Amino acid sequence: MQQQAQKDQFIYLIQQNKKLIFKVCNAYCHNPEDRKDLVQEIIIHLWQSFHKYDNRFKLSTWMYRIAINTAISHYRASSKKQKVTVSIHDSLIDIADETNVELDENIKLLYHFINQFNDLNKALMILYLDNNSYKDIAEILGISETNVATKVNRLKLQLKQQFKKL
Repeated sequence: MQQQAQKDQFIYLIQQNKKLIFKVCNAYCHNPEDRKDLVQEIIIHLWQSFHKYDNRFKLSTWMYRIAINTAISHYRASSKKQKVTVSIHDSLIDIADETNVELDENIKLLYHFINQFNDLNKALMILYLDNNSYKDIAEILGISETNVATKVNRLKLQLKQQFKKL
């Protein structure tokens, strides 16, 4: 009974934070099928780490860290990746289907420019655009708050310059 309660709690937390997972997957995968695979991989990693979650930290910080690290390593290890079969609740798979949302043309351009960044800078901008504090971003990415502030300012300048070129 306790294991079922833990599964139910996990599914609830994923449902409440599915936009977080969607943002990471959308930023790191352009192909809808690859996005679905990444969603599943992130959920598997979250489930495998769920018992280790320390509630002294924000849940979103913990989830972002796992989601971003999974996304970054998703393709790096694709040739070495082992196939894991895990029964995942059907409603969780729907997260990747939210990509059908029509985006404003400027937002599409913004994502296009962000996708050209390296993995760290891409993660940084996703977290920044999701209104995370510099402290939270530093905690998620494992860098200092000062480093976050410096990088965000530089990336914002780069983005402004790219928009001006248009």
